[in-house]
Amino acid sequence: MGVRIDIRWKIIFWKETLYTKVRENNNLVNRIDWGVILLYFLLVGLGWLNIFAVVYDAQNPDLSIFDMNINSGRQLIWIGTAAVIIFVIMLTDFRFYDSFAYFIYGGVILILTFVLLFGTEVAGSKSWFSIGSFRLQPSEFAKFATALAVAKFISSDNKTFSSLRPQLTLFAIIGLPAVLIILQGDTGTAMVFSAFVVAFYREGFSPVLLGIGIAAAILFILTLFVPQLYLMIAVIVTAFLLIGINARKTKRIMVIALSAVAIMGVIFSVDFIVSDVLKPHQQNRIKALINPEADPLGYGWNVTQSKIAIGSGGMWGKGFLEGTQTKFDFVPEQSTDFIFCTIGEEHGWFGSLILIVLFSLLLIKVTAIAERQKATFARVYGYGVAGILFFHFAVNIGMTIGLFPVIGIPLPFFSYGGSSLWAFTILLFILVKLDAHRMQILTRS
Repeated sequence: MGVRIDIRWKIIFWKETLYTKVRENNNLVNRIDWGVILLYFLLVGLGWLNIFAVVYDAQNPDLSIFDMNINSGRQLIWIGTAAVIIFVIMLTDFRFYDSFAYFIYGGVILILTFVLLFGTEVAGSKSWFSIGSFRLQPSEFAKFATALAVAKFISSDNKTFSSLRPQLTLFAIIGLPAVLIILQGDTGTAMVFSAFVVAFYREGFSPVLLGIGIAAAILFILTLFVPQLYLMIAVIVTAFLLIGINARKTKRIMVIALSAVAIMGVIFSVDFIVSDVLKPHQQNRIKALINPEADPLGYGWNVTQSKIAIGSGGMWGKGFLEGTQTKFDFVPEQSTDFIFCTIGEEHGWFGSLILIVLFSLLLIKVTAIAERQKATFARVYGYGVAGILFFHFAVNIGMTIGLFPVIGIPLPFFSYGGSSLWAFTILLFILVKLDAHRMQILTRS
């Protein structure tokens, strides 16, 4: 009799446990931001179609988008495995990402070091692991790992940024992977880590630091276009005017004088950086930005052909699979870095606008998700995601139309490549997972 009662209670217990799990899963489904997921799959799907458009050959009408011998077929495999990654992320306990943030970051740093020793060089960058035809680029995964580490550090013990020590620690966290990636020869990917300034600013970094960074970047660009002599004269004249206005304030005069000296130092350093630090192919990218017409068949080829392809699409484009610039391989790396050219040529200004609107909606959604988080960790991570996605989106499209130098970074979710698709998927869906549990995460702020 006692055995029967025991079995009955066990059955009741397991039924209640099962019911509780089902209820929790239903609640999780209701809390997921499905708008972000819809935008993700729209971008991935449109990217897949345009990857096929790049390799499509009208002379071979039997060529299928599912053919595993071409990029679109291989990309479908990456999309399928990305779906598995999404499933794993959503099943993983949300506390895992906070608890193991430093371990994930440390593991990626170790892998980046191994790439320098045992990696395969591709297109001048030793940033790949190769096993047969399979290649993996660890630097793509360093972005989400660094975002987790930054979020963990800022959320620990309610960090404040009034002192220098936490600021230097944060810059070390983003600087270490960036330096390792630069040593691999991939300066473009390393520049992405500057996007974390968005999260820093949101969490209390002085706007003065942000202003100095933006001013230094603008000054660097101006130095490429304007003769040094003119810039030096402008700095000296401005400094004397400001000193004249503040003639009786010694401290301000000292600050103005030191600032002028620092600015002139930046101006003089640009020539050294461009001529002696950058590699020849990086120097050519700067030259192509300044004046691509100076060598249209050499360093200006990519940007010139990219602008021709986008401009030839007009308002409505030539039609899906009808792009001539695309078909004859005028633009190198058109499935990856220059995938936006296919949109511009085949779908015109209107198609380009739709793509930009989709990315803008995703960025708005990600920023809104970040801002509604109650936990500092989730909020900082969300702003890290927003900064990384914005950097890739703005720079990738900007370099195809000649606004930025060609630094070789993909368009998120759109460009061909397994490493970038996996990394961006992990980056985004960790945020989706944290957001779904935002009411359960202990507030640290």
